[in-house]
Amino acid sequence: MASPSQPQQATYDAIVIGAGIQGSFAAYHLAQRHRDTLLLEQFILPHSRGSSHGQSRITRSAYSRVPYARMMPDSFRLWQRLEAEAGTKLYRWTGLVVLGPAGDPQLEGYRRSLGDDHVLDATVLAQRFPGLRLQAGEVAVWDGTGGVLFADRALRAVQDVFRRHGGTLRDGEKVLRIEPGAVVTVTTTAGVYRAPRLIIAAGPWTGALVAPLGLRLPLQPLRIDVCYWREKEGSPGAGRSSPCFMAMGLSQGPHDIYGLPALEYPGLVKVCYHHGSPIDPEERDRVPPGTPRPNIALLSNFISTYLPGLDPQPAVVETCLYTNTPDEDFILDRHPKFSNIIIGAGFSGHGFKLAPVVGKLLCELSLGEEPSHSTAPFAISRFPGVLRAAL
Repeated sequence: MASPSQPQQATYDAIVIGAGIQGSFAAYHLAQRHRDTLLLEQFILPHSRGSSHGQSRITRSAYSRVPYARMMPDSFRLWQRLEAEAGTKLYRWTGLVVLGPAGDPQLEGYRRSLGDDHVLDATVLAQRFPGLRLQAGEVAVWDGTGGVLFADRALRAVQDVFRRHGGTLRDGEKVLRIEPGAVVTVTTTAGVYRAPRLIIAAGPWTGALVAPLGLRLPLQPLRIDVCYWREKEGSPGAGRSSPCFMAMGLSQGPHDIYGLPALEYPGLVKVCYHHGSPIDPEERDRVPPGTPRPNIALLSNFISTYLPGLDPQPAVVETCLYTNTPDEDFILDRHPKFSNIIIGAGFSGHGFKLAPVVGKLLCELSLGEEPSHSTAPFAISRFPGVLRAAL
């Protein structure tokens, strides 16, 4: 951890900026490969300023987009490896229901990734999960691998194992300057560090870090309302034993709605809208009182229709940050001008479950190796005009 003493100066095999789940896994894989690695975090840990805090995230095999579906088996395996290394449980199986209008293209993609034998009609769904109601013309797909990742616990575990393998984690150090070269120099509020390879995985702060390096990435930080809803007295099947769910293609809004069983708060079910309001990450906690929150009204309407066992007014509302790309696909690539600077960004609200694989890919890219999964879908070059004038 960071020390308030005199400025540090040190050289490492690799530096990773950002100790959220993606950067922490990148550092973890580098340390597993016996690279002397520094992991830098601008805030004192643990903190709730970014995208990796909170107790729960959904994991699943079902994905409508093929690159992610191909990565998920590797991700499950690496999560299990971390559980064994850390000696702690990081996952609770619940299953996952994906629901929406029959024939919805995204829902059809999920069905194809799982198989026709995983389709549930309204009668079967009502029998198995009485707290969740389909509407006329809708179908559901069952992902038996789905469940809840314990997010805070997972972040601590990967950082603990990283340190156990000799890694250095320094929190409370904001990066002030990155100087590219054969050896990259990173200056922070507390020290100057050098390494032949740098990984930037700084969530919503990534855009500001890479702009002086001549890159203008199309990253949009969003402020997300994370809402918890109280179970009504005697309501069937809405609580701890219910599955996770995702709802798509609904008239309530253009983005998905997702839910997790009661975990963080006893008797409160987590249901959120998979979108939010554009925000400067430095200003996320300065939202004026009375600011409209239309997504909460949208969720209240959804709950009245699909989850009638829950009170339609949220009991707790918290916030989180997404960092979205225009196509909601990740950025996992080398800087187009400085090949020893690797960027992992734009996880668009669906990256946590894939963090073990993302970290491995960032590690492999930084070591100049052929990635174990194709990174072509995640190339910076898919966004024209992002490379600006040379430094």
